Amino acid sequence: MAKAKRIYAFGGGKADGSMELKNLLGGKGAGLAEMSRIGIPVPPGFTITTEVCTEFYRSGGKLPKSLVPEIRAALAQTEKLVGRRLGDPKDPLLVSVRSGARVSMPGMMDTVLNLGLNDRTVEGLAVRSRNPRFAWDSYRRFCAMFGDVVLGMKPEKKEDRDPFEQILAWKKQSLGVKDDSELGVEALREIVAAEKAEIARRGKVLPEDPMAQLLAAVEAVFRSWDNERAVAYRQLNGIPAEWGTAVTVQAMVFGNLGDDSGTGVAFTRDPATGENAFYGEFLVNAQGEDVVAGIRTPQKIAELAAHFPDIARQLEKVRARLERHYRDMQDIEFTIEAGKLYVLQTRSGKRTGIAAVRAAVEMAEAGLIKKDEAVLRVEPGALDHLLRPVFDQHAKEKAVAEGRLLAKGLPAGPGAARGRLVFFADEAAAWKERGEKVILARHETSPEDIRGMAAAEGFLTAFGGMTSHAALVARQMGKVAVVGCGALDFDYNARQMTVAAAGGSRVLKEGDWLSLDGSTGEVIEGALETSPSEVVQVLLERARKPADAPLYRDFAKLLGWADQARRLDVRANADQPDQAAVAVAFGAKGIGLCRTEHMFFGEGKIGPMREMIVAENEAERRAALAKLLPLQRADFAGILKAMAPNPVVVRTLDPPLHEFLPHDAEGMAELARATGKTVDRIRERVAELRESNPMIGHRGCRLGISYPEITEMQARAIFEAACDLAKEGVHVHPEVMIPLVGTRKELDHQLEVVHATAAKVFAENGRKVRYEVGTMIEVPRGALRAGDIAQSAQFFSFGTNDLTQMTYGISRDDVGPVLASYYAKGIYEVDPFVTIDRVGVGQLMELAVERGRATRPDLEIGICGEHGGDPASVVFCHELGLDYVSCSPWRIPIARLAAAQAALRERAARKAAEARPAPRAPAHRNGAVVNGARAAGGARRNSAVAAPAKAPRAGGTKRARPSPRA
Repeated sequence: MAKAKRIYAFGGGKADGSMELKNLLGGKGAGLAEMSRIGIPVPPGFTITTEVCTEFYRSGGKLPKSLVPEIRAALAQTEKLVGRRLGDPKDPLLVSVRSGARVSMPGMMDTVLNLGLNDRTVEGLAVRSRNPRFAWDSYRRFCAMFGDVVLGMKPEKKEDRDPFEQILAWKKQSLGVKDDSELGVEALREIVAAEKAEIARRGKVLPEDPMAQLLAAVEAVFRSWDNERAVAYRQLNGIPAEWGTAVTVQAMVFGNLGDDSGTGVAFTRDPATGENAFYGEFLVNAQGEDVVAGIRTPQKIAELAAHFPDIARQLEKVRARLERHYRDMQDIEFTIEAGKLYVLQTRSGKRTGIAAVRAAVEMAEAGLIKKDEAVLRVEPGALDHLLRPVFDQHAKEKAVAEGRLLAKGLPAGPGAARGRLVFFADEAAAWKERGEKVILARHETSPEDIRGMAAAEGFLTAFGGMTSHAALVARQMGKVAVVGCGALDFDYNARQMTVAAAGGSRVLKEGDWLSLDGSTGEVIEGALETSPSEVVQVLLERARKPADAPLYRDFAKLLGWADQARRLDVRANADQPDQAAVAVAFGAKGIGLCRTEHMFFGEGKIGPMREMIVAENEAERRAALAKLLPLQRADFAGILKAMAPNPVVVRTLDPPLHEFLPHDAEGMAELARATGKTVDRIRERVAELRESNPMIGHRGCRLGISYPEITEMQARAIFEAACDLAKEGVHVHPEVMIPLVGTRKELDHQLEVVHATAAKVFAENGRKVRYEVGTMIEVPRGALRAGDIAQSAQFFSFGTNDLTQMTYGISRDDVGPVLASYYAKGIYEVDPFVTIDRVGVGQLMELAVERGRATRPDLEIGICGEHGGDPASVVFCHELGLDYVSCSPWRIPIARLAAAQAALRERAARKAAEARPAPRAPAHRNGAVVNGARAAGGARRNSAVAAPAKAPRAGGTKRARPSPRA
């Protein structure tokens, strides 16, 4: 068997690799190879593959000994192309050693520049360049970078500056100069001596042998794949740890040789706006790190022609050629050495969501890419940038400079919000009524806070994770939220909040102005200006016409193309008519989850609800429910009408009853007056309803089974609303969903109540409406027994928030400390409450799909947990063969785009597979033997449940669906 190639050379117009080998060569190595192949001037070098990185870690952080001769051979090839040798004391070759993952991780890993310098070669470089200052400046840079990256020399105390920065600052101060460029040769010699002395003082060794330097630098760059910032970046962006990084060794070219040299970074289009204009910066007589580090103020790329007119023309040609070749916006780094242009890197340019959408649409309209490619080009999460209100960047920077950045939490609800600080939900609503903008700050929020949350511009909590109550409601309502901000401490009695900070605690009182950046998690003192996005102004506020909103035009075009490509429907999680209207504007094809419990906190509703809860017999309960019936009926009518003719899935009452009860003396006294009971009895009843673990206690279908009259009232409200609308000619489609079902008998009990109530309502109204009854699959047993449950259920909807919680045995509201520890120890790489755990929770979902459809082939299946708005989870739902995903209204565009991308990638994979000979079918899948072939409705596993005759479906024939994933 041939040995796998571990090193790929490039340069001289040739390359072993290409852009197709990005997974092996990393983005940097693949880009250099491709540019070399198409004639772009790049300094020669070679790339060590990502597979060697895996081998490096497998062998305990050491390079394989057999790799060293291969590195020497590749280096010899580079030396031949350049005409210089590493370590030659008269004419030395210097190289850079850089990282390069398969996806861009800018600044997360390490680089070593000017490698190959020592006390002999620096003199040779000074003679050859005829510029001793340049040679010694390069040497002092190399010593500092090698000491930091390879030898790991960090500040001895966290308060200290970098040791090499201290040496440089000491020398400039002693000479009374401000800029590095003012240091002469002798000063630079002294800096190098001081740097080497500091290295020795720390017990470290800077090798004189350039080959030893090179091998040590390669190891250090591989090690940087696992440094703290790289690990954090991977976790934030879902990059697998096993990918590893490549290492590229490349001949150095120098932009700091004099005024005929320079360096710069540029984008083929504006990365902020997407405008088709060359965008970038450059410096004359500088190295690339000077641009990135901000050591000097760079000039705009538009001014390049004034200094280097011929280079500017060459660079414009490079820009056009790279964008045509890659058919995407490129981020390039370049160096001008003694009047000659070199391109050191090209990669897909990082861009804002606004720029991503504009560039994709304009490239498609120009024929550079196809519409399907434009859909694939935009990261789904980037659409958030087009929907959220924004802070003025200059105002924000000024606030930070003034010390008004108070703390950072989890960015749970993207966007920008400002308002006056309040600590109680009812007061948030009251302040809103008198025209105030407010920020609601709490230890944590609960359903009881819903009115105040609706009134607030944004929420701030000390506790809770990305699927906490505050986070869920923020995304559903389109609110800004910063959660899990551990620096906060509340004193509700004093109506104030203390923020712990390194510079001392700050106390904010009720009414103080606060600004929240829900995209970064930053909490800023004072009021920063915000405004709605252009897209929102068109879609929701009608403040602008589409013709006057180019950003909206591009947004609408892209999503129109996405809708043509996707198979999955996208529904919304919405509880009120105004939320349903937002969902329709954003393209929802129905409501996948209407949480009825949120309705009970509306005006005039919480009182009868509490009366029902503290009732001590059925008669008292029915009396209270009679008060709630018209209120619920009105709510359902508004939602069904706003969403008509699309389906609306209404979940019957789910949370434990104690969440609705008052816990303060005034609230208990009010409830006692309303019910005619004593305050002591109300207090006793509240205590009786407390549960030690209410998330798995007396809730969901268990409530409906204990108190069937609750389900009966809700079903009557739904069907009466539907009949009233049908009389008006409104086409409605209600679907009743029973939560927390783990056994068919639970569902059958509730089905009997729902169907009996429907029959009564239809008889009373002299008409029928189409409806369906199904269940949430959120209990592991429900997933395992899906084949049995599907004999009764007409549809399934995965409640993945609870399914994840119960599968992991971790509370989603208290997961913060667990995740922090697990991330640090590498146990979890992603939050399972944000992205579906494919191999755990995902297997339960797959079983439920297969077993449910084995019983009922036309079983409609969706997802209504918060994962429905997560792009990676949407892809998984597509692979499982689900019919729809449901998410918060403001995440609908994200889900639409993610669903389209999943469909397009599946088609591409299918075409590729058809072009290859079919492989032999595997005997096992997911660790279990699969019996029989995959049927049209999904694969069938061994099951004790025989498929019954299919129950009739009220909705008629369903469209065909693909099989779940293989």
